[in-house]
Amino acid sequence: MTSRTPLALAASACACALALGVTAPAAAQPSPTGDDQALVSVFHGVPGLTVDVYANGDELLGDFEPGTITDPQELKAGTYEIQLFEAGQGPDGTPAVEKEIEVPAGANATIAAHLSAQGEPQLTAFVNDVAPVEDGQSRLTVRHVAAAPAVDVRAGGQPVFKGLENPKEDTTVVDAGTVSADVVLAGTDTVAIGPADLNLKESTSTVVYAWGSAEDDNLALKTQTIDLTR
Repeated sequence: MTSRTPLALAASACACALALGVTAPAAAQPSPTGDDQALVSVFHGVPGLTVDVYANGDELLGDFEPGTITDPQELKAGTYEIQLFEAGQGPDGTPAVEKEIEVPAGANATIAAHLSAQGEPQLTAFVNDVAPVEDGQSRLTVRHVAAAPAVDVRAGGQPVFKGLENPKEDTTVVDAGTVSADVVLAGTDTVAIGPADLNLKESTSTVVYAWGSAEDDNLALKTQTIDLTR
């Protein structure tokens, strides 16, 4: 398994990406075309909170709904002040979450708006590993962004990642194919999410977000697929 690498990216990157394609499914992601560019997708994982997104005081996205991942968009590298307001309450209201995020040049990243383990909205940026894999293989990454304790992630009933905590990630390379995955409380067989079938296609990276709130009984999985052949 590779190491976990959350970034300190910007929520504003999130806003920029959102403005350009909120409802489209996550798909193949090309590389940035310029030395000062980055590719950024945004995942909204705060249940029950539709938001308007502002970057440096300007509205970039309205009515962004939970459970949505945007298509990747090319952004100029730099630092952005990002604010997420409950829909219709910005920019003079109190933001649900705000953060200054640096978007590094050359990165392929996803910014997640999600709940902390304690249930508070927050922003976390993750760098997507887009390195090629061998023929017949696929990369699987799981990100714990739910208001829930540490979990184990199982595939075919066998633990793949153990003791994963919010807001961390784990990744590994596996044989391509369809697997039945579920999420259990760490060290137990108590199922928190799933099972769900994951189609791990050859030469792709599948990123699975465990999101929602255990207390509110709305835990769910959301997947993002990145094409590694480009």
